[in-house]
Amino acid sequence: MASTPRRPVNAMDAAEALFKPAKKAAAPAVEKRAIPETKELVSLKLDSAVIQYFQDDGPGWQDRINDALRAAMLANPKD
Repeated sequence: MASTPRRPVNAMDAAEALFKPAKKAAAPAVEKRAIPETKELVSLKLDSAVIQYFQDDGPGWQDRINDALRAAMLANPKD
């Protein structure tokens, strides 16, 4: 199984390698602590039937979805 060499083989590749920008290491992820009981804007894909079900009861459908998700979360604790 042939693998590519780590160093350039010919002079042209070696010269081009000198001028390539160095890759920066990714910054470590910073865990953002949310204030308890605040709402955060997210993008979420839901089935159209699910959205229609909650919208049929009028305004406040997003809060009703949040309440349903909270009830499911509390019914199935991770710990």
